[in-house]
Amino acid sequence: MSRKLLMGPALRRLREKNQMSQSAFAERLGLSFSYICQLENNQRPVTAAVLLKLAQVFQVDLSDFSEDRSRRLLGELDGIFRDQRLAGDLNVTPADLDRMVHMVPSLAEMLVRLYQHQLHLQDELQQLVERFYGDSQQIPSAPFPHEAAREFFNRNDNYFDGLDRLAEQLALEWGVEPGRRASVLRARLKEAHGVDVVASEQGSHELRSYDARRKRLELNASLSDAQQAFQMATQLVFLAYGDVLQQACIDDPALADAQTLTLARQGLAHYFAGALLLPYAPFLQAARESRYDVEWLQRRFGVSFESICHRLSTLQRSGARGVPIYLIRVDQAGNVSKRQSANSLHFARHGGTCPLWHVFEAFVQPGRILTQVAEMPDGTRYFGIARSVQRGGGSFAAPRKRFAFGIGCELSQAHELVYADGWDLQQPREITPIGPGCRVCPRTDCMQRAFPPAGKPLHNNDFSESLVSYRL
Repeated sequence: MSRKLLMGPALRRLREKNQMSQSAFAERLGLSFSYICQLENNQRPVTAAVLLKLAQVFQVDLSDFSEDRSRRLLGELDGIFRDQRLAGDLNVTPADLDRMVHMVPSLAEMLVRLYQHQLHLQDELQQLVERFYGDSQQIPSAPFPHEAAREFFNRNDNYFDGLDRLAEQLALEWGVEPGRRASVLRARLKEAHGVDVVASEQGSHELRSYDARRKRLELNASLSDAQQAFQMATQLVFLAYGDVLQQACIDDPALADAQTLTLARQGLAHYFAGALLLPYAPFLQAARESRYDVEWLQRRFGVSFESICHRLSTLQRSGARGVPIYLIRVDQAGNVSKRQSANSLHFARHGGTCPLWHVFEAFVQPGRILTQVAEMPDGTRYFGIARSVQRGGGSFAAPRKRFAFGIGCELSQAHELVYADGWDLQQPREITPIGPGCRVCPRTDCMQRAFPPAGKPLHNNDFSESLVSYRL
């Protein structure tokens, strides 16, 4: 049974944005005053007919009424209230959290930010403790500036319309196409900015180095045509469109810190470069035609597996959305270096991610694409793929970096992915129960649990032993 669509607060915000009374709002939509009152108070679900009216009258994108953001916020609040150190004996029910998210979303968001700030303070204290006393005393880890920058992208659903459209326009104007991207951008840097682009064998770790005084951009000689183009596009946006980067960051109070702002600007520059190499409309069309076949898209656009995964997670343009894709990147030690979600999947902000996720199995089977149906504690199911990748190399002694990438979507949309062929999506036989992270995961019978749930007492018994490391 499909869930009733209750969207009273969203309707109220739309009405107030248009500076209309309830009676005027009802008249504009051709509905009764009492019906509008019931909709705004979540006493009646919104029907398809009403949604179509809203789209026609107020020119809103129906996908803007998706509950993905609310569900993601609900998952974050659920993690907070499972931390018994904060919640204590408070009896906060899922219904309480749902009402908070839908009735006062700004308050819910503020609570999440306060919790993140508390974790940040705890992390600073941990660093001081380790500096003076060693690492014997443990305090829960917390976000650093890079984590704050990462959340900036998540809050924007990993899509920046102005930057994306600019890149798409420039790609068309300049003729940025596979096989000639590097030559086009090299000529653009020279003609418009007087910058010479040269190959460099020095410093194998350095991919790009710009000398503003000499107007000289050095690129690692081992880079492919697409990689060179990506680095040139990144430098180009800093030289020519810094104001656009600044505008994308200016309204976010979480980027007030100088270091966080710098990291966000760098991330946006990379976003622009990816959008220039993979323009939105043709890439979305190719993704749909190939049913999101990453390897096929690699061959079509001449870029890496990683670049395709990144671009797939950004296809959230109003009126032209792709499948909402999550993306996660981990190393062999389990550290999460990148996590972005265009759907409702909630990633833990501390304590690591779930070891049952197939993204970790990808290191055992390098180069092979693995598939998985995973179920979160709230019952939401996701279909995902994972594969390991390698960076660097080029010579025997050259350093290499190894990552595993995982991308996926909610199970209800998995039929749009070629990787789901052969799966019974209605009744999948293999479902892996995963969680947001051991510290906040409510599962009591997981044999892979690495840490006990935060703030909850453990069940200790001298007369029994289990494969479950931490029993509640």
